[in-house]
Amino acid sequence: MPPIGQSRGGGAVFAVVNRSSRTLSPNSLFGMGNPLLDISAVVDKDFLDKYSLKPNDQILAESKHKELFEELVKKFKVEYHAGGATQNSIKIAQWMIQEPHKVGTFFGCIGKDKFGEILKQKAEETHVDAHYYEQDEEPTGTCAACITGDNRSLVANLAAANCYKKDKHLDLEENWKLVEKAKVYYIAGFFLTVSLESILEVAKHASENNKLFCMNLSAPFICQFFKDNLMQVMPYVDVLFGNETEAAAFAKAQDFETEDIKEIAKKAQALPKDNTKRQRIVVLTQGKDETVLALDSKIETFPVLKTDPKDIVDTNGAGDAFVGGFLSELVQEKPLDQCVKAAHYAANVIIRRAGCTFPEKPEFK
Repeated sequence: MPPIGQSRGGGAVFAVVNRSSRTLSPNSLFGMGNPLLDISAVVDKDFLDKYSLKPNDQILAESKHKELFEELVKKFKVEYHAGGATQNSIKIAQWMIQEPHKVGTFFGCIGKDKFGEILKQKAEETHVDAHYYEQDEEPTGTCAACITGDNRSLVANLAAANCYKKDKHLDLEENWKLVEKAKVYYIAGFFLTVSLESILEVAKHASENNKLFCMNLSAPFICQFFKDNLMQVMPYVDVLFGNETEAAAFAKAQDFETEDIKEIAKKAQALPKDNTKRQRIVVLTQGKDETVLALDSKIETFPVLKTDPKDIVDTNGAGDAFVGGFLSELVQEKPLDQCVKAAHYAANVIIRRAGCTFPEKPEFK
């Protein structure tokens, strides 16, 4: 099979790097990001309006959101889940893979507190090999997931997650060895606000060693306000994920002069790239509409699994689950159409449950 970035007959059969080994080893998939404890609740429109929240959005907490977290817990029935975009995707990938345990590695910063202990426990339960940088200056980060119907508005208070230090954690010999063990890397765009130097270190390592580096646009504000950081990393990105609203914001920030999702995917795919041995893949989701994949200036579309609206419990984490499903097959060197199939399956499971949670075992073939 051809390496990633080369198609065969223009179809959706793409393979990933060389199949030197079909057996997965621990620490094959590496993630780095913002570990957050999700505080999830169904809220009303008045609550959204009070804190100037859009029904379907992702923002960082500001001073005006100071009372939001407390009010959410007092006023509504809340559930706690281990979260943070990258950590969610790594734990979903591990769930899809099942064996061996600890295929997924995760780095991030937490506080030395109760929520930090919960996150460590949750990582252990999901068989992810989490190595947190623990500090006591800031508490463990939280994310309010305010649910209305099948929309969710996320307000992240990064706190400790914002304190990740390359020299205090990533550069430690025992931690860098875990980076070197990986063959696929994934970092959500949210981490661009925290440690650009850490992302670049990992991205350059992947490029120089012909490994796969994946990234997510993550939110419109990343594309708009952290454009410079994003574009410093973009030359190293082998697989770029995003949804339709993020894609639109990215296209606007990059002056693509188009709102067509397929054209946006093509233009993002054609941006300059450091490792020219393989072409970039761009994967854009559109909720219940088809997923768009761009490779080698060709576009493939994949219909999502149909879901009865009454079966949708919570779309929070659906995008993370999509990426996790995709990565679970990518790290096993499966064709890209199989990666998308796994992505759709994982997202479909997550939207039927509260938070980014899942049953004991997947039913994916």
